[in-house]
Amino acid sequence: MIKQAQELALLAESGRLLASAFGLLDKISLAGMSTLQINEMIEEFIIHDLQSRPASKGQYGYAFSLNSSVNDVVCHGVPSQSKVLRNGDIVNFDITLEKNGYIADSSKTYLVGEVNLAARRLVQTTYEAMWKGILAVRPGARLGDVGYAIERHAKRNGYSVVREYTGHGIGREMHEEPQVLHYGKPRTGLALREGMVFTIEPMLNQGGRSVRTEADGWTVVTRDGSLSAQFEHTVAVTASGVSVLTLRPDESGMISKMKAPT
Repeated sequence: MIKQAQELALLAESGRLLASAFGLLDKISLAGMSTLQINEMIEEFIIHDLQSRPASKGQYGYAFSLNSSVNDVVCHGVPSQSKVLRNGDIVNFDITLEKNGYIADSSKTYLVGEVNLAARRLVQTTYEAMWKGILAVRPGARLGDVGYAIERHAKRNGYSVVREYTGHGIGREMHEEPQVLHYGKPRTGLALREGMVFTIEPMLNQGGRSVRTEADGWTVVTRDGSLSAQFEHTVAVTASGVSVLTLRPDESGMISKMKAPT
């Protein structure tokens, strides 16, 4: 569970490379593209440009290099040629990358074209909730502090937190200990120690938190048809707090911004 300095350096390199895949997505117009086209573009970029492996492909029998979760899809959306992104959609791309034997995992929800205010607010609040959880990470804190920070922000803004899917430890394997809940009580759960590496990846719903899995065995949707959003970063517990291993260049000031009084 505890990663040594060399392992942390390799995980940071995987995280940096993965961040660049989102940088590629940031530059393109998603409207009119199918989720399968985007999957193929990211797979090509990871393999040929980054000289890395898309770690999701083949994991648990999954055939693609990313998950593409559109509108009411909570997670694990399967790329499809027939699923074309339209103006007003929101879509989460969840991507994993392995380099030198170590895996990084991150996701981002994108706004496609002109998105209504209610959907934009959900996406923004989900992003903030992830950062609330990240800022609770430090040696001596507990996993319950992370989950509590996320759930409190979600509930204050009128959203529910999906409970069936959690963050997780990560390293040589995509899913390691510990399990990271996105709800909880302060000062409960596993004590955090320097060298732990895990993901924080809250999924917030506009409506109720109940979900169901579709017939393909992968795609998870909100039971009431409401919109869902998700963000994810891979983080490491440091001596002084937290390091976000999958931090994107546009997020360089986020820790200071989220710490600032409002």
